[in-house]
Amino acid sequence: MSRDPQRLSASPRPIDGGRWLFVPRPVVRPRLRLVCLPYAGGSATLFSSWPAGLPAGVELVAVQLPGRGKRIGEALFTQLEPLVAALDTALAPLADVPLALFGHSMGALVAYELTRRWRGHGGPRPVQLLVAARAAPQLASDHPPLHTLPDAELLVELRRLGGTPEGFLENRELIELLLPTLRADFAVIETWRHVEDEPLATPLTAIGGLADRGVGVHDLEPWRALTTGPFSLHMLPGDHFFVHDPQPTLLPLIRRLLTSATTRWLA
Repeated sequence: MSRDPQRLSASPRPIDGGRWLFVPRPVVRPRLRLVCLPYAGGSATLFSSWPAGLPAGVELVAVQLPGRGKRIGEALFTQLEPLVAALDTALAPLADVPLALFGHSMGALVAYELTRRWRGHGGPRPVQLLVAARAAPQLASDHPPLHTLPDAELLVELRRLGGTPEGFLENRELIELLLPTLRADFAVIETWRHVEDEPLATPLTAIGGLADRGVGVHDLEPWRALTTGPFSLHMLPGDHFFVHDPQPTLLPLIRRLLTSATTRWLA
Protein backbone atom coordinates (compact mmCIF):
# COMPACT_ATOMS: atom_id res chain seq x y z
CA MET A 1 0.00 0.00 0.00
CA SER A 2 1.36 3.41 -0.95
CA ARG A 3 1.66 6.15 1.60
CA ASP A 4 -0.80 9.03 1.57
CA PRO A 5 0.92 12.36 2.36
CA GLN A 6 -2.42 13.77 3.51
CA ARG A 7 -2.45 11.28 6.38
CA LEU A 8 1.12 11.47 7.61
CA SER A 9 2.88 14.23 9.48
CA ALA A 10 6.37 14.57 10.90
CA SER A 11 5.07 14.84 14.46
CA PRO A 12 1.76 13.18 15.38
CA ARG A 13 -0.06 15.37 17.86
CA PRO A 14 -1.96 14.45 21.04
CA ILE A 15 -5.71 14.00 20.69
CA ASP A 16 -8.09 16.57 22.08
CA GLY A 17 -10.89 14.09 22.63
CA GLY A 18 -13.61 16.58 23.42
CA ARG A 19 -17.02 14.98 23.80
CA TRP A 20 -16.64 12.38 21.07
CA LEU A 21 -13.36 10.62 21.78
CA PHE A 22 -12.08 8.64 24.76
CA VAL A 23 -8.41 7.60 24.81
CA PRO A 24 -7.85 5.08 27.65
CA ARG A 25 -4.05 5.09 27.32
CA PRO A 26 -2.50 7.85 25.18
CA VAL A 27 0.56 6.97 23.11
CA VAL A 28 3.20 9.70 22.71
CA ARG A 29 4.09 8.89 19.10
CA PRO A 30 1.54 6.40 17.76
CA ARG A 31 2.27 4.44 14.62
CA LEU A 32 -1.42 3.69 14.13
CA ARG A 33 -4.74 4.56 15.78
CA LEU A 34 -7.53 2.05 16.26
CA VAL A 35 -10.92 3.78 16.35
CA CYS A 36 -13.54 1.65 18.15
CA LEU A 37 -17.31 2.01 17.82
CA PRO A 38 -19.67 0.20 20.23
CA TYR A 39 -22.97 -1.61 19.70
CA ALA A 40 -26.39 0.03 20.17
CA GLY A 41 -26.59 1.45 23.67
CA GLY A 42 -22.89 0.77 24.24
CA SER A 43 -20.40 3.21 25.71
CA ALA A 44 -16.78 4.06 24.97
CA THR A 45 -15.84 2.49 28.32
CA LEU A 46 -16.43 -0.91 26.71
CA PHE A 47 -12.90 -0.57 25.29
CA SER A 48 -11.14 0.69 28.44
CA SER A 49 -9.05 -2.45 28.95
CA TRP A 50 -8.15 -3.05 25.32
CA PRO A 51 -4.90 -1.03 25.00
CA ALA A 52 -2.97 -3.62 27.02
CA GLY A 53 -3.72 -6.21 24.34
CA LEU A 54 -2.73 -4.10 21.33
CA PRO A 55 0.65 -3.90 19.59
CA ALA A 56 3.17 -1.35 20.84
CA GLY A 57 2.64 2.02 19.21
CA VAL A 58 -1.09 1.49 18.56
CA GLU A 59 -3.31 4.08 20.23
CA LEU A 60 -6.92 3.11 20.89
CA VAL A 61 -9.55 5.82 20.45
CA ALA A 62 -13.08 4.89 21.55
CA VAL A 63 -16.03 6.83 20.22
CA GLN A 64 -18.52 8.16 22.79
CA LEU A 65 -21.87 8.80 21.16
CA PRO A 66 -24.48 11.19 22.60
CA GLY A 67 -26.75 9.77 25.27
CA ARG A 68 -24.16 7.97 27.38
CA GLY A 69 -21.54 8.85 29.96
CA LYS A 70 -21.00 12.59 30.21
CA ARG A 71 -23.08 13.02 27.07
CA ILE A 72 -26.38 12.00 28.68
CA GLY A 73 -28.89 14.72 27.93
CA GLU A 74 -27.42 15.65 24.55
CA ALA A 75 -29.56 15.41 21.43
CA LEU A 76 -29.64 11.83 20.12
CA PHE A 77 -29.04 10.73 16.56
CA THR A 78 -31.86 8.72 15.00
CA GLN A 79 -30.46 8.48 11.46
CA LEU A 80 -27.14 7.15 10.27
CA GLU A 81 -26.13 9.79 7.72
CA PRO A 82 -25.97 12.78 10.12
CA LEU A 83 -24.25 10.59 12.72
CA VAL A 84 -21.54 9.61 10.23
CA ALA A 85 -21.15 13.23 9.11
CA ALA A 86 -20.63 14.35 12.72
CA LEU A 87 -18.11 11.55 13.29
CA ASP A 88 -16.26 12.56 10.14
CA THR A 89 -15.68 15.99 11.68
CA ALA A 90 -14.83 14.65 15.15
CA LEU A 91 -12.26 12.18 13.82
CA ALA A 92 -10.54 14.55 11.38
CA PRO A 93 -7.69 15.43 13.81
CA LEU A 94 -6.75 11.74 14.09
CA ALA A 95 -5.74 11.36 10.47
CA ASP A 96 -2.15 12.50 10.99
CA VAL A 97 -1.24 8.81 11.41
CA PRO A 98 -2.76 5.69 9.79
CA LEU A 99 -6.18 4.65 11.09
CA ALA A 100 -7.94 1.32 11.55
CA LEU A 101 -11.63 0.96 12.44
CA PHE A 102 -13.34 -1.60 14.66
CA GLY A 103 -17.11 -1.65 15.03
CA HIS A 104 -19.35 -4.08 16.88
CA SER A 105 -22.93 -4.61 15.67
CA MET A 106 -24.29 -1.07 15.16
CA GLY A 107 -20.69 0.14 15.36
CA ALA A 108 -19.78 -2.07 12.40
CA LEU A 109 -22.40 -0.38 10.25
CA VAL A 110 -21.19 3.06 11.33
CA ALA A 111 -17.56 2.11 10.59
CA TYR A 112 -18.48 0.85 7.12
CA GLU A 113 -20.46 3.96 6.19
CA LEU A 114 -17.72 6.19 7.60
CA THR A 115 -15.17 4.44 5.40
CA ARG A 116 -17.40 4.98 2.37
CA ARG A 117 -17.86 8.65 3.26
CA TRP A 118 -14.09 9.13 3.57
CA ARG A 119 -13.57 7.57 0.16
CA GLY A 120 -16.18 9.91 -1.31
CA HIS A 121 -14.39 13.11 -0.27
CA GLY A 122 -10.77 11.97 -0.22
CA GLY A 123 -10.60 11.46 3.54
CA PRO A 124 -8.51 8.92 5.45
CA ARG A 125 -8.04 5.46 3.96
CA PRO A 126 -8.24 2.94 6.83
CA VAL A 127 -5.50 0.32 6.80
CA GLN A 128 -8.00 -2.18 8.25
CA LEU A 129 -11.79 -2.27 8.66
CA LEU A 130 -12.94 -4.76 11.30
CA VAL A 131 -16.68 -5.44 11.47
CA ALA A 132 -18.00 -7.66 14.27
CA ALA A 133 -21.39 -9.27 14.94
CA ARG A 134 -23.12 -7.48 12.08
CA ALA A 135 -24.68 -9.01 8.98
CA ALA A 136 -23.35 -7.65 5.70
CA PRO A 137 -25.23 -4.41 4.96
CA GLN A 138 -26.48 -5.46 1.52
CA LEU A 139 -28.52 -8.29 3.09
CA ALA A 140 -32.20 -7.54 3.66
CA SER A 141 -33.28 -7.73 7.30
CA ASP A 142 -36.30 -9.81 8.26
CA HIS A 143 -36.33 -8.55 11.85
CA PRO A 144 -39.28 -6.34 12.88
CA PRO A 145 -38.19 -2.83 13.96
CA LEU A 146 -37.50 -2.34 17.64
CA HIS A 147 -37.37 1.45 17.83
CA THR A 148 -41.16 1.78 17.39
CA LEU A 149 -42.11 -0.70 20.13
CA PRO A 150 -43.74 0.48 23.35
CA ASP A 151 -41.36 0.48 26.31
CA ALA A 152 -42.69 -2.76 27.82
CA GLU A 153 -42.32 -4.67 24.54
CA LEU A 154 -38.88 -3.18 23.91
CA LEU A 155 -37.72 -4.40 27.33
CA VAL A 156 -38.94 -7.90 26.47
CA GLU A 157 -36.87 -7.79 23.28
CA LEU A 158 -33.81 -6.56 25.18
CA ARG A 159 -34.08 -9.56 27.51
CA ARG A 160 -34.36 -11.87 24.51
CA LEU A 161 -31.35 -10.36 22.76
CA GLY A 162 -29.14 -10.57 25.87
CA GLY A 163 -26.16 -8.34 26.58
CA THR A 164 -28.12 -5.98 28.83
CA PRO A 165 -27.47 -6.48 32.56
CA GLU A 166 -30.57 -7.68 34.37
CA GLY A 167 -29.97 -5.04 37.03
CA PHE A 168 -30.53 -2.38 34.38
CA LEU A 169 -33.74 -4.00 33.17
CA GLU A 170 -35.10 -4.10 36.73
CA ASN A 171 -34.12 -0.52 37.62
CA ARG A 172 -36.94 1.84 36.60
CA GLU A 173 -34.82 4.98 37.00
CA LEU A 174 -32.05 3.59 34.79
CA ILE A 175 -34.61 2.46 32.23
CA GLU A 176 -36.15 5.93 32.04
CA LEU A 177 -32.69 7.45 31.66
CA LEU A 178 -31.18 5.11 29.08
CA LEU A 179 -34.09 3.60 27.13
CA PRO A 180 -34.37 6.69 24.88
CA THR A 181 -30.71 6.20 23.90
CA LEU A 182 -31.29 2.55 23.01
CA ARG A 183 -34.41 3.43 21.06
CA ALA A 184 -32.52 6.12 19.12
CA ASP A 185 -29.67 3.72 18.32
CA PHE A 186 -32.13 1.14 17.03
CA ALA A 187 -33.69 3.84 14.87
CA VAL A 188 -30.25 4.64 13.41
CA ILE A 189 -29.92 1.02 12.32
CA GLU A 190 -33.48 0.35 11.26
CA THR A 191 -34.15 3.50 9.21
CA TRP A 192 -30.93 3.11 7.20
CA ARG A 193 -30.97 1.51 3.75
CA HIS A 194 -27.92 0.24 1.89
CA VAL A 195 -27.06 2.08 -1.33
CA GLU A 196 -25.08 0.05 -3.85
CA ASP A 197 -21.68 1.49 -4.76
CA GLU A 198 -18.28 0.35 -5.94
CA PRO A 199 -16.58 -1.96 -3.42
CA LEU A 200 -14.05 -0.49 -1.06
CA ALA A 201 -10.35 -1.20 -1.53
CA THR A 202 -9.83 -1.41 2.24
CA PRO A 203 -8.68 -4.67 3.87
CA LEU A 204 -11.83 -5.96 5.58
CA THR A 205 -12.20 -8.50 8.38
CA ALA A 206 -15.57 -9.86 9.53
CA ILE A 207 -15.78 -11.40 13.00
CA GLY A 208 -18.62 -13.38 14.54
CA GLY A 209 -19.53 -15.35 17.63
CA LEU A 210 -20.00 -19.10 17.25
CA ALA A 211 -23.02 -19.03 19.58
CA ASP A 212 -24.58 -15.87 18.10
CA ARG A 213 -28.15 -16.86 17.21
CA GLY A 214 -28.74 -13.73 15.14
CA VAL A 215 -25.56 -13.33 13.07
CA GLY A 216 -23.93 -16.42 11.59
CA VAL A 217 -21.35 -17.27 8.95
CA HIS A 218 -23.95 -16.90 6.19
CA ASP A 219 -24.56 -13.31 7.35
CA LEU A 220 -20.87 -12.41 7.61
CA GLU A 221 -19.47 -14.03 4.46
CA PRO A 222 -21.21 -11.50 2.11
CA TRP A 223 -19.00 -8.73 3.55
CA ARG A 224 -16.44 -10.19 1.12
CA ALA A 225 -18.29 -8.58 -1.82
CA LEU A 226 -17.86 -5.10 -0.34
CA THR A 227 -14.10 -4.85 -0.80
CA THR A 228 -11.55 -5.57 -3.48
CA GLY A 229 -8.88 -5.65 -0.78
CA PRO A 230 -7.92 -8.61 1.40
CA PHE A 231 -10.87 -10.22 3.20
CA SER A 232 -10.95 -12.65 6.10
CA LEU A 233 -13.70 -14.14 8.26
CA HIS A 234 -13.18 -15.34 11.83
CA MET A 235 -15.66 -17.10 14.12
CA LEU A 236 -14.78 -16.84 17.80
CA PRO A 237 -16.20 -18.45 20.96
CA GLY A 238 -19.15 -16.61 22.46
CA ASP A 239 -22.55 -15.20 21.56
CA HIS A 240 -23.44 -11.84 20.00
CA PHE A 241 -21.66 -10.02 22.82
CA PHE A 242 -18.32 -11.87 22.64
CA VAL A 243 -16.82 -8.38 22.68
CA HIS A 244 -17.38 -8.35 26.45
CA ASP A 245 -14.67 -10.99 26.91
CA PRO A 246 -12.02 -9.91 24.42
CA GLN A 247 -8.84 -11.25 26.00
CA PRO A 248 -8.88 -14.97 25.07
CA THR A 249 -9.39 -14.69 21.29
CA LEU A 250 -10.62 -11.31 20.05
CA LEU A 251 -7.73 -9.10 21.14
CA PRO A 252 -5.05 -11.55 19.94
CA LEU A 253 -6.78 -11.60 16.55
CA ILE A 254 -6.94 -7.80 16.40
CA ARG A 255 -3.31 -7.62 17.48
CA ARG A 256 -2.24 -9.87 14.58
CA LEU A 257 -4.33 -7.96 12.06
CA LEU A 258 -3.03 -4.56 13.14
CA THR A 259 0.58 -5.76 13.19
CA SER A 260 0.13 -6.99 9.61
CA ALA A 261 -1.64 -3.76 8.56
CA THR A 262 1.11 -1.59 10.03
CA THR A 263 3.79 -3.64 8.27
CA ARG A 264 2.01 -3.29 4.91
CA TRP A 265 1.52 0.45 5.38
CA LEU A 266 5.13 1.15 6.28
CA ALA A 267 6.55 -1.14 3.58
